[in-house]
Amino acid sequence: MKSLLALALTVASATAAEYFPPKGHWATHTPQAEGFDPAKLQLAIDYAIAHESKLSPALDGVIDQRDLSITIPLQFAGPYSDPIGPLKPHASANGLVIRHGYIVASWGNTNAVDMAHSVTKTFISALAGIAFDRHMIRSVDDRVIDYVKPTTDFMLAHNQPITWDQMLRQTSGWVGTVWGKPWWADRPGKQPWDELAGGPPPVGTQWKYSDVRVNALALALTHLYRRPLPEVLRETVMTPIGASSSWHWEGYRNSWITLGGKRIHVVPGGGHWGGGMFISAEDLARMGLLGLNNGTWNGHQILSEKWIALSRTPTGPNPGYGYMNWFLNTGQKLFPAAREDAVAFIGNGDNIVFIDYQHDLVAVIRWIDDSQKAEFVRLLEAALTTL
Repeated sequence: MKSLLALALTVASATAAEYFPPKGHWATHTPQAEGFDPAKLQLAIDYAIAHESKLSPALDGVIDQRDLSITIPLQFAGPYSDPIGPLKPHASANGLVIRHGYIVASWGNTNAVDMAHSVTKTFISALAGIAFDRHMIRSVDDRVIDYVKPTTDFMLAHNQPITWDQMLRQTSGWVGTVWGKPWWADRPGKQPWDELAGGPPPVGTQWKYSDVRVNALALALTHLYRRPLPEVLRETVMTPIGASSSWHWEGYRNSWITLGGKRIHVVPGGGHWGGGMFISAEDLARMGLLGLNNGTWNGHQILSEKWIALSRTPTGPNPGYGYMNWFLNTGQKLFPAAREDAVAFIGNGDNIVFIDYQHDLVAVIRWIDDSQKAEFVRLLEAALTTL
């Protein structure tokens, strides 16, 4: 049986969009023209709209569920949970379905610029990929401190062995404090002090979804590039794929450093404490189309095939995760109705970019209840009438 890595390379190489949208325009085809049953596709869309997320369901009817300045502090209530970055109300449920590069369906305001939460991590891993492809990172198995030493925390004995690969897979076990948030405070155990009392796991042995450690990686990459990450992203990824000028990547009020005499705002990898990527569904769809086409955009290789393959390689302690924020369908556990090689970028809310290599398909689903995402994908797959 082929490994997932081999399958990723095989499938990705066989996939090629017929169309890449230029900036400011995205052609549409009818659902029938792209092999969908229109009525069944509408069922999937109606399902997404009907199951818009409520991040504080216990207070439904009491608070505005779309106002993230209220719901996010409640959702992550605990030690060090105070926001330090911008939060704003989000649009109603919206999204797009794209096949062979063409928009076949959309709902809601797909130009609304909303927080993407952990989908921001996908952009961080893309920037690590650009550095890898430029040989700024010679090997993902190299230690981070052999390239940069952004804070004294990186020089702690526990942290010194940590590699780029481990930080990207969220298996680093990194300890320290970033922007006033200690490593143990993000998504702690049953008791907030569990991790602090037990100590960090050995490096590379345990998968833990931690925005503190992601922010440590973002800080390391900022030192590596010696430039603001949004500036590098715009130049190397977003402009080449024709993204709009409406997206913005927000830092925290205290996430400023000085490099080479310049004051630089360091951006985070999620919205747990506010900030992160603010972006429209249409721009997220362009990122999904880039992933679908193995890092290539209209003949231009933006991210190497090797990097995409690494991103889609399962992580040992969590085979459903590749590089951040590539969620894998290993064993069809995430999306039972989709083939095992399907992937998704997923952020709180939920904000989802679903990539189906089998059917040359991308779907962006924004603000759907997390527990309903697999059913949406089932309905979407059921709407297809042709390969």
